[in-house]
Amino acid sequence: MRAISIGYHDVVAEGGVAEETLRQAPRRYTLDLGSFRDHLFHIHRQGAAVRTIDQFRRWEQDLPIFLTFDDGAIGSYTCIADELEQFGWRGHIFVTTDWIGRPGFVNPQQIRELRSRGHIIGSHTCSHPSRMSHLGWDALRREWSVSCAILSEILGERIRTASVADGYYSRKVGQAAAASGLEVLFNSEPTTAISVVDDCLILGRYSIKAGMPGIASGAIAAGRIWPRWRQAALWEAKKTAKRLAGESYFSIRKLVLARAPPR
Repeated sequence: MRAISIGYHDVVAEGGVAEETLRQAPRRYTLDLGSFRDHLFHIHRQGAAVRTIDQFRRWEQDLPIFLTFDDGAIGSYTCIADELEQFGWRGHIFVTTDWIGRPGFVNPQQIRELRSRGHIIGSHTCSHPSRMSHLGWDALRREWSVSCAILSEILGERIRTASVADGYYSRKVGQAAAASGLEVLFNSEPTTAISVVDDCLILGRYSIKAGMPGIASGAIAAGRIWPRWRQAALWEAKKTAKRLAGESYFSIRKLVLARAPPR
């Protein structure tokens, strides 16, 4: 099986500002509403089969497109859901449970309403650890199991899906997700391939950042090789840089992000 998953974060109305107190460099991943509409327009132009993960048993006949939104920012409720529903689509909204109800993030009532409208609610961990793959087993289990329990209590249903915080995935992260009862886990590796770790499906995603044109999402949804290959090449180069630079890689990354001009 294969699938194309496109990963977004927050969307803000024109003139809005991304919440910066809890997330690292949120502006890099925040689209304004006009840009987001353009991305959805280009996906729609491709006639893409936008689905939700609960329909996964019907993948045999086509290549599904999954749209995901990390962090549980308020834009999921104020912007994203309405825009998706204009096309009859639903998204996967992954919530960082320690941030529920804080300024700039969805509250329990909004989470329940999003679910009642057909959107998939999943875990994005409790605390959004910056380097999840470096956590020990007990900490990983807590991030998944506690966040799922909180969301389950809010929604009155079992939580089956999640996404990896900050992109730091390892097999141990997948194993901990499976041990916590999760059935589907999205990471940030740009690939259409689907793997299985202890009965948990592992799906990659193609990430959308601020400043990327809507045609980029359209090209990815259409299955075109170049934009997907470009992300995969950058991903491999980043993995190599991490391996060669070791711990200094993260210091360099923080310095670069700190010096990056705001969008």
